[in-house]
Amino acid sequence: MESGVKPGTEDSWRDAFRASPGPRSAGEYLLLTLKGACMGAADTVPGVSGGTVALITGIYEQLLAAIRSVDAIMLARLLRLDIRGALSHVHFRFLLFLFVGVAAAVFSIARIMSHLLAFYAVPTWSLFFGLIFASLWSVGKKVDHWRVPAVMMFLGGAVVAYAVVGLVPAATPETAPFVFFSGMLAICAMILPGISGAFILVLLGKYEFIVATLKAPFLTENFMVIAVFAAGCGAGLAGFSRILKYLLERHSSATMAFLTGLMLGSLRRIWPWKEGAMERNVLPEPGPDLLLPIGLMLAGAAVVLCLEWISSARSEP
Repeated sequence: MESGVKPGTEDSWRDAFRASPGPRSAGEYLLLTLKGACMGAADTVPGVSGGTVALITGIYEQLLAAIRSVDAIMLARLLRLDIRGALSHVHFRFLLFLFVGVAAAVFSIARIMSHLLAFYAVPTWSLFFGLIFASLWSVGKKVDHWRVPAVMMFLGGAVVAYAVVGLVPAATPETAPFVFFSGMLAICAMILPGISGAFILVLLGKYEFIVATLKAPFLTENFMVIAVFAAGCGAGLAGFSRILKYLLERHSSATMAFLTGLMLGSLRRIWPWKEGAMERNVLPEPGPDLLLPIGLMLAGAAVVLCLEWISSARSEP
């Protein structure tokens, strides 16, 4: 995946581009773009993690290395106006073709998701509920030892999430700072197998809003929202992902236990059956109408368990 041009010796923009790690042939470009499309499709659906897809497709370590390449060295070169040097240092070719695939999938699927949420809300949220419920096991098994500290973090995460989703209004602010914050948190889920960016947006009450803007991205107001959201994603990758990496390296079990608790507590928001302006959770009426939602819950759970089985098999030596 490396080219033969050494960083710092670029004579042209083309050489700087080729010096950055990434695919070299047309076939590798296409394959990486398709893998990015699979990640984008996964992260559009709450409960299916782009990180899990990255594991399955064999690019997870490359993704982490590419994210880490956006560092102080790159920033120093930018401050010296050494744009070509910064370009050669960052894994630009890898990130470019990966995110072309991610973006293509996200924009393609957004229209479908917006339609489903508008006209088939209960079945759609039932599928999401099954996806996220099964993800509890997927994320929870990454806790090395379920001892007292991990259990306390799990319970703390569940209580925090349950309380927060009850306090977060159905319509959270659509201001630029909140959209930026949403993007910053959502993108970090991409590097966590088991947790999707869409799940974070659901938790923040911004999933339907962002999906709606992606339906018509070239409208001026939608384009501005997408730009702010994308800026938040960039900030999240550059900054918050490093905090997350530190926590996972130094306090892995406690961090994963807390994230598992967050997912459990957040199921309060994703419950499909609601009533009233406050969207209070209610039990569904017994009857044949329950067959489809329950079937979709089971199907969603089966998808997550299948993906987890494949990714576990792929990650074994």
